[in-house]
Amino acid sequence: MKTLKGIAVFMTAGVILLMGCSNSMSQEAGETAPDFTLSDIEGKAVTLSQNRGRVVILDFFADWCPPCRQEIPDFMSLADAYGPKSFAVIGVAVVGKEDAKRFAKEMGINYPVLVDDGSVSNLYGPIRSIPTTFVIDKNGRIAKKYIGFRPKSTFEADIQELLK
Repeated sequence: MKTLKGIAVFMTAGVILLMGCSNSMSQEAGETAPDFTLSDIEGKAVTLSQNRGRVVILDFFADWCPPCRQEIPDFMSLADAYGPKSFAVIGVAVVGKEDAKRFAKEMGINYPVLVDDGSVSNLYGPIRSIPTTFVIDKNGRIAKKYIGFRPKSTFEADIQELLK
């Protein structure tokens, strides 16, 4: 009996140690946003660095996520209001290409929707909760990171501050 208890304690300690030594490098405010290239829902390659000089909202989402569905119309409105010269929204779908394509059409999304192959969500995360949204400044640095729904006013205040 003591042996089993000792093994259980040893295994629990090992799991805790492994969790603490995880390789994940979650990106946070102040860090340079990792560059990446992904295909959009039409198969066109899109690179984050193509948007250098703009404020960028990088939004990780899924079609089945209610808070994501709630935020996307706000992102579309912000894309219209702040225009392509100084601002961009990039959606990164963490679902398959066909689901992302159908969803983008259904929602009328007016900004690039990229299909994550797992590499980008790992670069920025791991992304454990969606929506997860990064606000990136004109120099390619992460200004803000939001996990979960935020109202349009939050993102608009960030954009206005970063466009000064």
